[in-house]
Amino acid sequence: MINASGTFDAIAARRVYGDSLLERFPFAAFVSKTITAEPRVGNEPRRLWETPSGMINSIGLPNKGLQGFLAHDLPLLAELPVPLVVSVMGTSHEQFTRLVEGVGGREEVAAIELNVSCPNVHSGLIVGEQPTETEALLEAVRPLTPKPLIVKLTPNVADPASVAVAAAEGGADAVSLINTLKASGIDPATGKPGIAAGYGGLSGPAVRPVAIEQVGAVAAAVEIPIVGMGGVSTGVDALEFVDAGASIVAVGTESFRDPLAGERVARELSELLSSRTQSDPILDLESRSR
Repeated sequence: MINASGTFDAIAARRVYGDSLLERFPFAAFVSKTITAEPRVGNEPRRLWETPSGMINSIGLPNKGLQGFLAHDLPLLAELPVPLVVSVMGTSHEQFTRLVEGVGGREEVAAIELNVSCPNVHSGLIVGEQPTETEALLEAVRPLTPKPLIVKLTPNVADPASVAVAAAEGGADAVSLINTLKASGIDPATGKPGIAAGYGGLSGPAVRPVAIEQVGAVAAAVEIPIVGMGGVSTGVDALEFVDAGASIVAVGTESFRDPLAGERVARELSELLSSRTQSDPILDLESRSR
């Protein structure tokens, strides 16, 4: 059980909970908030809008940029008791190259997540929406590091499986999905969008059926591991992703409500899997043979 990028601020959590956070860290690995080559202040407030069974956000990736991350955030994240995955995003191969080289050379970093949801400035195409763009990006950055590369897929395409295949053919070690769904909400008090940017990304339980379908389609198309996420609040939710083909499950929006959600969901999932095995002698035999 890991966190979805940007949904759990480990540095802020440690300021609040102190070293007790390290003793009871809720995830088996930590994924950083996505960083960009240069600093970003993020989008204008209002950035969050609650919806039935979900949340729309348009945060805008505020971050210190690559150099700021390496100087200030990485030393703090390196103190976490679990492997660190750094999420990066660029708008060109050159930016992705700079980011992958910058974080891939640090021993504190266990793996790199490529957030491919921004346009390529040269082609104008969304990297994660075009299989050819995705494969070209992987071919450009794969030689730069021996560390695992995880491609975070966007759900806002007709065929995510084709993008996953392109990522795998380009050299990705894993894919993760889903990211948020494009969405908007109207403030009844003003008649205007509740998000200042006009729209954002929907997450939470409302997106889980979409995520399950897409994870299943991707699992049928690729052999590399899949990180499944989207509306995971309970062990039952996580089990759906496992059954759909995910090797790892990520908790996102639920951590806003329950900071220890990752720990709880992992425990519930373990109990469900154990109960399932015990109720099926064949599964129990197979698990013992492994």
